[in-house]
Amino acid sequence: MTTEELTINIEKALEEIRPFLNSDGGDISLVSIEDGKHVKVKLEGACTSCSVNQMTMRAGVETTIKKFAPQIETVVNIL
Repeated sequence: MTTEELTINIEKALEEIRPFLNSDGGDISLVSIEDGKHVKVKLEGACTSCSVNQMTMRAGVETTIKKFAPQIETVVNIL
């Protein structure tokens, strides 16, 4: 899979997640993909101060990204 295809798949995953985050006043954006295995995202809006955002990262964001791009090993939220 090319970097471009990987980026498109990750963006598709974020589009699937976004409505749930938007409903709570938050959002998410793709920051970078490193070595084709590691993704950095940025939780925005209400998600930055939410006490459950680490749980959201693991349960929702990481799982959905890996569904669209199984080769991804880690998903990290940058501040």
